[in-house]
Amino acid sequence: MSISAPDSSNPQPPDVSSCLQTSPHARAKRKIATLIEDIEILKQDKVIKNRDGGSTAEEDHLQRGYIELAKVLPWLHKMLAKLDHEESEDMLRKLKRGMDSARGDDTGTLKDLMAEWVNGEYCPTPLISDACGKLLCPAEWCWDDPLIRAGICDHTTAFIVSENSWPSFMYENYEADAKNLERGLVKSKLLVMGFKAIFTSPSSANEVDREGDGANILENNQCTRRQSDQAKVKTCVASIIGMRKVTPRTIAYTACQVRFALSCITSWRTVDGNFDYQLFWNNIIDFFEDAPGPAAQVRLNGLLEWWTRKVFGRNHQQDLTPDVISKMSVNVLTAQKQQMEDATFDSD
Repeated sequence: MSISAPDSSNPQPPDVSSCLQTSPHARAKRKIATLIEDIEILKQDKVIKNRDGGSTAEEDHLQRGYIELAKVLPWLHKMLAKLDHEESEDMLRKLKRGMDSARGDDTGTLKDLMAEWVNGEYCPTPLISDACGKLLCPAEWCWDDPLIRAGICDHTTAFIVSENSWPSFMYENYEADAKNLERGLVKSKLLVMGFKAIFTSPSSANEVDREGDGANILENNQCTRRQSDQAKVKTCVASIIGMRKVTPRTIAYTACQVRFALSCITSWRTVDGNFDYQLFWNNIIDFFEDAPGPAAQVRLNGLLEWWTRKVFGRNHQQDLTPDVISKMSVNVLTAQKQQMEDATFDSD
């Protein structure tokens, strides 16, 4: 499973095809771009537009995925254009291999942690499977209802669990408001814990009730690397890819991993019964990226800001762009002094 902020400061690898298999930057950055679409599909011409000028929803998803991948791997598009067919295929195979490896690492990490987390949320219970079932239950149904629970467990046609329903674990306090299904969506404690376990560190996942310390973790990572000289230092994914903000695609990646960790299957598969992870990913991306209007966009921006504070705290250093800094008092004063100096010179 692969998953935005472009990081153009990373130099282009001198020999991309030979570096892809071991590059931690490329391996980590793919997490924030796409889920599991084959990279070969992402780059095909059909992603851009149909010949009649239109496009399908699937093609739009693929196109946006390719654009995000090109943002976080800025050398990708030019490199694909330079390589011949055989070299291109070799590079794409290595990207896919790294993607699968990164997803496998995260899958194993969350599977190990999930039982401990679920017990913590629901108090130690002899029926961990029942607690997981409650969290996986579609938000429109009540798991505590014996008829509903039996119908889900028996896989009846009246209670089909698919990607067309938001699982309860996606909601704040794991409960949805039937009259306002947007309220609390993508704000659950388990999601934040899963995100921090993947992108900052498993130990940081234990601190989610207050604003995050991800920025401190990133800074500590950088300091440790500077002080360690040539010694190998294990760095978090967020530090590797220069992530300072939470994005819709990182949330979608985490949600897929958490959903899998809560399930009873032990090896990754794109389709689990009636549940399609790729379509689930698309639904989350659409929730964030296809806002029906400005009011909804304001709410979504606020939700992403909430996530960023939960993970990285209140540090906004990355938002101090040259344009913003130019309007602050230090630079304004410098400009005013220059204007007064010029006015004095002109009067003389």
